[in-house]
This record gives sequence, C-alpha cells and structure tokens, in this order.
Amino acid sequence: MSSTEVRPPPADVAARWLRARASWPALTAAVLVYTLSSVRAYAKDRTGIDNEVVVRAARTLMEGGSPYADKRFLYLPGAVFAAVPQTFFSERVLFYAVPVVTGALVAVGAVLALWIFDVRVDSRLAVALAFGIALFLPFHSLVFLGNWTAASVVAFPAALLLARHGKWTSAGAVVGAAVAMKPMLVPVLLVFVLARRWRALAWAVVIPAAVSLVAASAMPRPVLFFTRTLPFLLHGQDAYARPYDASWSTVLPRLGVPHAVALALAAAGALTVLYFAWLRWRCGGEAGLRLVECASLLMLAAFVVSRPSFLNYALVVVPSLAVSAVVRGAAARSVWFWMPLVPQLGGVPWPGLDTAQRHAFRDIVMFGGLAAVLALAARRRARTSGVVTESSDSYSLCRGVEARPDAEAR
Repeated sequence: MSSTEVRPPPADVAARWLRARASWPALTAAVLVYTLSSVRAYAKDRTGIDNEVVVRAARTLMEGGSPYADKRFLYLPGAVFAAVPQTFFSERVLFYAVPVVTGALVAVGAVLALWIFDVRVDSRLAVALAFGIALFLPFHSLVFLGNWTAASVVAFPAALLLARHGKWTSAGAVVGAAVAMKPMLVPVLLVFVLARRWRALAWAVVIPAAVSLVAASAMPRPVLFFTRTLPFLLHGQDAYARPYDASWSTVLPRLGVPHAVALALAAAGALTVLYFAWLRWRCGGEAGLRLVECASLLMLAAFVVSRPSFLNYALVVVPSLAVSAVVRGAAARSVWFWMPLVPQLGGVPWPGLDTAQRHAFRDIVMFGGLAAVLALAARRRARTSGVVTESSDSYSLCRGVEARPDAEAR
C-alpha cells in the first residue's frame, strides 16, 4: 500500500455488537421489565393526573363552559377536542388505561428512534434501551401523570426519521400536529430553517395555527387563553407546580440567586446552546446523527430557559440520543453523556434530593449536563472538520465542511 493511499476506517466493533440480534431471553426480560414499569402507577391511588386536567377541560366544553376557566388547563385549543373521546370512558377505565397507553406511546417513540439509525427492534441496543427507559425516572413520572408530553415523545423521532429519508414536508406536518396538541416541539421548527426547508416549515406552522383557530372558534370565551392561561404560564405557574420546575429561572432563585440574574443567566445559557445547535448543523456528518444532535440541542435550549421545564420532558430527546451511540463520533459514545443521567435512575439514593419537591435540582443537572456534552461534541467536531471562525470574507464557519455534499441541506 502506497503512502498516498487512503486507509479504510477500522471496523466499528461496538456498533456491530449493539446492532446484532439479542437472545430471546434478553428480549423477553426487556419486554417484561418495561411492561411492569409501565403499570407500576397502579400502586398509587390516582393515575393520569395531568391527563385528567385535559379530560376535565373537554367535559367542561361539552357542558357549554370554557376550558380555560380552569387555570391548570395549559394546552392549545386543539387538545380539548383531542381529549373528547376520553370523556366517554369512566374514571376507573382511564385509571387503568392511561398508564398503559402512555407507556405504549413511549415504546413507539423508542422504536422510531431505533429506525432513525437503522437499528433493528430485536437488537441488543433495543434491549438496553428498554431496560434503560424502564428504570428512567422521567418515564415513571410520565406514566404516572399521563402527561401529553407522550405525543411529543413520538413526534420528535418520527419527524427526524422522515427528514432523515428526505420526506421533509411530512416531517413538518408531524411537528405541526404535535404542536397543535402541545407546543413542546416549537424549537424543532428551527431545524427546518437551518435546512432551508420552507415548505416543511410552512406545514409545521400552518397546521397548529389552523387547528387552534378552528377549535377556538368552536368554544366559548377562547380569549381566556390570553388573559388567564398565558400570564399563568409566563409567571412560572404557581407554588404548587414551581418546585417541580427545572428551568434555570426557577431553580437558581431557590439557591439564592436573584431572580433578575437567574433570568439573565437562563437567557445567556439558552443562546449559547442555540449557537452550538447551529454549529452542529453546519458541520454536517452522518444525516441521522446530525438531525438528532442538532434537534436535541434546540430542545435543550428551550428546557434551559422555558417555564416550566419538567422532569418528563427528557423523554423527548434522550431515547434518540441514546440510540445514536451506534454512530462513530456521536456524543452518546462519551461517558460524560451518561453521567447526568445516572441521578435519574430509579433506586439510586440521593440524600436530600429524593423528595419530589427537591427533584428539580437533579433535573437541572440532567438538562444542563446533556446540553454541555452535546455542545462540546459539536465544538470538537467543528475543530476536527477544518472549521474556521475568522470574520474575513474569505472564510466562513465550517468552510471545510460546506464543500462536502453531505453538509448541504437537502
């Protein structure tokens, strides 16, 4: 072999092992543990507390009242009509059904995350993902509460999977439908901007706008959303929900930081993460990894600054990021990626932080830690890809990457 000949990259043994088919005992154990974790909520006196708020709003609408008369109904108008079918079931049926349906939605999201990277659903990685989610405290929270974040847990990987295969318009429609139910995936709209997929962006904006307008016109006093619900959200809700909020502007004041300073730090942190999301997109690479890491950074930027930012939000990004470990160079291959997730494993005691009211201190470490690891990975990728950051007209960010076809926004 001559000195000028390019050597092929070494075999990715780790990825090959993770992608391989798992044994039947391992698959059976994973399904069993995941199912048991999904139904553990039955041990409580109540389940689906958050879902109950939406169902109550739907019942209020059917009785001629305004759903927004209840200050705890914080969703867009379309969610009310989406919850109407649940009003035909008894509370006992919903008690047993909501945890199972929520767990099933998370499982669907996990499968879609596997498909982004062409990983089979009976692989060793799928088994590890099932065990990990079953032990993940955000999953326990989501299943117990029946929070509608579950829709975003499915829509996030679904949209990225469609975009991965060039179906950008469909990806925009999926994001738009999810936003119409709960505006959690609004940060993902910036992916369409970065990719210059304007038709997809239009679908992602028009669908929730149209659904909200039609739904609002069919309910009494929709103006309460602006006069009651929106101010309630902007003020970080109330004393009941505030202890569970992991946003910087809520947690830092609990540590003695002045509120104004906390807001400034949150804004600065969010802008910094947004910058690294942009950098990650510009540096290209494997299409699935690029989409997942960039979109996750955008979501984490929102979790830093938005109020509220709850524990179960982590399930939107973590499964896709975890599966990305099959790609060489992924941030998930760093041990530092997993360190912020360790405090979120069920059964691991953290003295003084185990109560629900103090859990936000662990949650802020998770969101901030994941954002930091992904940001540093983007910076490292930029350096190794020949990136320059000079302001001269003869240079541009990721100049060396832009010349490659895979760096273009297809």
